[in-house]
Amino acid sequence: MNRVPPAAHPPLVPPLAQHGALAMREEELRDWGHRFGRSTHPPLVITVAGELGAGKTTLIQAICGGYGVIEDVTSPTFGLVHEYRAPRSTVYHLDLYRIDGPHQLDALGWDEIVGGAGLVLIEWPERAGNRVPTGHVTLSLQHLPSDPDRRLLYAGWHA
Repeated sequence: MNRVPPAAHPPLVPPLAQHGALAMREEELRDWGHRFGRSTHPPLVITVAGELGAGKTTLIQAICGGYGVIEDVTSPTFGLVHEYRAPRSTVYHLDLYRIDGPHQLDALGWDEIVGGAGLVLIEWPERAGNRVPTGHVTLSLQHLPSDPDRRLLYAGWHA
């Protein structure tokens, strides 16, 4: 569901988060992610959902690039959390694929990360259950069965 953020905090949701669903190729996805990252202002939590191979890490790499991260952004599948520096804030990239449920989040420093002043990007957010904070941007990627080279991107605001 797309919702407009409260007027007291207008820069919280990047303008592109209101665009709904878009079907795009990898190059277009990277371009969208880069523009989205440029328009993002911390503190902000962004969840990125989708099945294996849908392009979650590709999208996060593009968002980080647009946000100003100059380091190589890699999937934290085994380390669970990667931390990057950017001019505007610290960026945290969490991959929750290997956790069993919300009870394991405390060991990651979850509350400090999602409650901090940085940009937080979370893959496999469903594994966090109800611990994903309200007021986050949701991104979801799906394969298009009729066109394997394209992904369907859903973007919205979750109050």
